[in-house]
Amino acid sequence: MNVYTSDKIRNVVVLGHGGSGKTSLIEAIAYLSGLTTRMGKISDGNTISDYDKEEVKRQISIFTSLVPIEWEGTKVNFLDTPGYFDFMGETVEALSVADAAVIVISGKSGVQVGTKRAWDLCEQYKLPRMFCVTGMDDDNASFRQVVEDLQALYGKKIAPFHLPLRENEKLVGYINVVSQSANRWDENGKVTESEIPEYSKANLDICREALLESVAETSEEFMDRYFAGEEFSEFEIRSALRENVMEGSMVPIGMASNILAQGMYTLIDDIIKYMPSPDKRKLAGVNLKTNEVFQADYDFSKPKSAYVFKTIADPFIGKYSLIKVCSGVIKSDDVLYNHEKDTEEKIGKLYVMQGSKTIEVPELHAGDIGALAKLNSVVTTDTLSTKANPILYVKAVIPKPYTSRRYITKNKGDEDKVSSALSKIMQEDKTLLNVNDAENGQTLLYGMGEQHLEVIVSILKEKYKVDIELMRPKVAFKETIRKKSDVEFKYKKQTGGHGQYGHVKMTFEPLGNLDTAYEFDQIVVGGAVPKNYFPAVEKGVQEGVKSGPLAGYPVVGIKAVLYDGSYHPVDSSEMAFKTAAIQAFKKGFMEAEPVLLEPIATVTITVEDQYTGDVMGDLNKRRGRILGMTPIDGGKQEIIAEVPYMELYGYTRDLRSMSAGSGDYEYDFARYEQAPSDIQQKEIENKEAE
Repeated sequence: MNVYTSDKIRNVVVLGHGGSGKTSLIEAIAYLSGLTTRMGKISDGNTISDYDKEEVKRQISIFTSLVPIEWEGTKVNFLDTPGYFDFMGETVEALSVADAAVIVISGKSGVQVGTKRAWDLCEQYKLPRMFCVTGMDDDNASFRQVVEDLQALYGKKIAPFHLPLRENEKLVGYINVVSQSANRWDENGKVTESEIPEYSKANLDICREALLESVAETSEEFMDRYFAGEEFSEFEIRSALRENVMEGSMVPIGMASNILAQGMYTLIDDIIKYMPSPDKRKLAGVNLKTNEVFQADYDFSKPKSAYVFKTIADPFIGKYSLIKVCSGVIKSDDVLYNHEKDTEEKIGKLYVMQGSKTIEVPELHAGDIGALAKLNSVVTTDTLSTKANPILYVKAVIPKPYTSRRYITKNKGDEDKVSSALSKIMQEDKTLLNVNDAENGQTLLYGMGEQHLEVIVSILKEKYKVDIELMRPKVAFKETIRKKSDVEFKYKKQTGGHGQYGHVKMTFEPLGNLDTAYEFDQIVVGGAVPKNYFPAVEKGVQEGVKSGPLAGYPVVGIKAVLYDGSYHPVDSSEMAFKTAAIQAFKKGFMEAEPVLLEPIATVTITVEDQYTGDVMGDLNKRRGRILGMTPIDGGKQEIIAEVPYMELYGYTRDLRSMSAGSGDYEYDFARYEQAPSDIQQKEIENKEAE
């Protein structure tokens, strides 16, 4: 592959709802560009970008893949992203290095929740974008309906640059709105110019007028000429449209047929004509030596630096760190500095990724995307620069996972293997967390949804040869008391020779602070219990609170006071007093009106207005308390509620079901409070059954 300068590069993220045709679109472009000799199919599992075994098996995109296309002297780095929300982390990584976006819409399915989410992400990352309506060879596809729906959502900035030509319910060509020309595809797929059909002229005039209005708004001179009825040249129109598209005041719509590989030439031409090269985008970091702003702006003449946006850590192909060069020119055998790890690494060979294929290149210019192999200390979101000019760029904000499952290994002794495999997977997948919940005797996997966790289980089995089983996590209940109790316990054991003797009188009462497990005090007078046994009594309490007598959960908020007892000059020992204290604790706890406490979460839910009723009703069923609702941009509501942790099980799936996939939520721990009596009873019965 050739080396490209910044002005000859386009970095385009491909977004859209799952199943809208993103991967097939890139496959068709790759075929037409000569990258492949035949078009792969998702159903056959032989596409360039969906190459992983899990993607082939499930026939969906799971990972972001990079497919660089060389087209008439320009390199377009396509970043094919998953459309399913469980793999949003991959999409965010791609967005962090994209300079523009193509949002793919199925002409048959129309605007879906994934389309709106893609738009919101482009707004968040301030990306110029265009739409491509795929599947236009399908009889049920409606380009007009998609345009109307998009204009209803986003207003006049939505502008068709091409209109489909259909005859006998077949896609036969397209009309170029800018040049006002019609083109038809012949039997060999080549374009021939033709007359604009009479039935298309009215629609063409409407679209053309909208484009000219947009052109007129780019300058006062153009506005005057527009109102004077003057014509603009095609060059003037295209220059003005490029300006509008790059600043986001206009969003073009094109159309294509992935299966027939039609419409791809116009799409990629529009990407090159209207989308910005990296050197037209701004990027700033911090020079850590001077603490001044480093304005990188993808300038090849500035000190070299790069941002690591993704890691591939595969047991078969090894580790690759995918980078975007932010400034300078990176060459093979350069030494790069990682300030966060305070390490320098010689990078060796440079690559560009083409799906699963690596192609060696001598250098990468500012704005280009490539890969570095075997950088052990480097992780996703790291910045690489030089020791003379250490730079740090803002890290991409990776979505936090909220779906958790407890897991166990199916084969004894595999725990270390599973832990090692998960640590490698987590190098790739920043939305996966492996948490050891020692307090409740469980290990937890956190992911973006149930499908995400199912994929991880499958990867562990296929790639790392270890089996785990997912199950419902234990809720982290705690136990406490509500009254004061006064108890004594005498531990006495005679076994011949020295016996065991420990005698304590203690009170237990609520401490009034649930953040502390216990507080121990002693008010013994007259030496009834010698001072050297006080620590042993406290150790007994300390051990007792680890697993409460009620249902085996940790105890919090207890004040224990040793006020009397007795000892034997020969038989008393630290062990005897510790044992007496443990038994006194159990007895005193059960006599002090013990209760179970459950964790409560503060949940923030973002959902479209039309689904708020369903969400609120569901929260009530989950014992939730609504704290407030706030309207936010885009016709959405932000609902804040307090919900018990145990009621959040399965909420990711249920919220998506209720909101047609548009709902998001996050939560944080709020506090512990007393669980309802039926919940307590059930937990106690479960403990007894165990």
